[in-house]
Amino acid sequence: MSVRPEVRAARAYHFTPRPARIKLDQNESPYDLPLELKAKVWAKLQDNPWNRYSELAAESLRTAIARYHGWDEAGVVVSSGSNVLIQAFVAACGINQRVLNLRPTFAVYSEQARLLGAPLTELPLNEDFSLPIPGLLNELECGPGVLFLANPAAPTGNAFAQDEIETLLNAAPDWTVVFDEAYHQFADTDLLPLVSTNSNTASLRTFSKAFGLGGVRLGYALTSPYLAQNLQKLLLPFSVSALQVATGLTVLEHPEYVAARAAEAKRERAFLLAELQKLPKLTVYPSQTNFLLFHVGDAEAFFFSLLDAGVLVRRQDHLPGLEGCLRVSVGTPEENRAFVAAAQRASEAVVVRG
Repeated sequence: MSVRPEVRAARAYHFTPRPARIKLDQNESPYDLPLELKAKVWAKLQDNPWNRYSELAAESLRTAIARYHGWDEAGVVVSSGSNVLIQAFVAACGINQRVLNLRPTFAVYSEQARLLGAPLTELPLNEDFSLPIPGLLNELECGPGVLFLANPAAPTGNAFAQDEIETLLNAAPDWTVVFDEAYHQFADTDLLPLVSTNSNTASLRTFSKAFGLGGVRLGYALTSPYLAQNLQKLLLPFSVSALQVATGLTVLEHPEYVAARAAEAKRERAFLLAELQKLPKLTVYPSQTNFLLFHVGDAEAFFFSLLDAGVLVRRQDHLPGLEGCLRVSVGTPEENRAFVAAAQRASEAVVVRG
């Protein structure tokens, strides 16, 4: 067998779906795309010949994204999910060079580095989930390579200090710095001004979170024309389907939809934070995303207590530095109140003993 040793040694991405009345485990939007917008997607598809290949590189969607952000179209790359772009950045900038990222963070950065055989360095976040600036600066002296920085961060939910990010950029002229801004619509941060003035940087965006299109699998990068041109070489031709293009175009034509959903998520996030702060022996961490990380005495028991009540959250207690932690996505107002009630019961039954 000629399978490379890096692939044989790697663990497959693991996710165990569990049936539950209230699903708050994957940071998804709790709302499906409205029927009237689905009808507009369908109208676009009816005008599109299905027997023909889709656009080579989703050109019409690239144009719409560039207009939406006021960005140079030559610096836009569209793919079937931002995960694909992470893989492409590792292939373009990490193989035979370096991949640098933090832990805990989004697992795909490190998984792709291992699968592609790129030298990987992972630095732990500080105890308060802030950036380990001295360690990062030390590693950036040994380049070139690609640095992945999720901001706001996942799974911790916090946003990093702007001045610290700028310090890292100034120390990384020979690196490609990728800001994963999947949750930026829920935050008070936006790193596009930095990306626009630093040609070695990129911002990853997704339609899966605030746009509520996780099932469509659609993401994009905003970067310099030079990086975009080279990143596009790593993507297979015609890999973004007509359905994806039509759906992306439709939601971009209705920015009020995503704005309303993001605003509600922020309000409900504040409600969840306030309610969880009332529970004994439970620590909830402030968030700039559509989820909250919280620490309990016994994560496994608390998880199953919630599941018994029909509420599914995500265990994070297997991650370094997050022992005893769970993560809950922001749902609808009704789902959030059901979660709070279940968490109150679990706190009384589990956390006090934990």
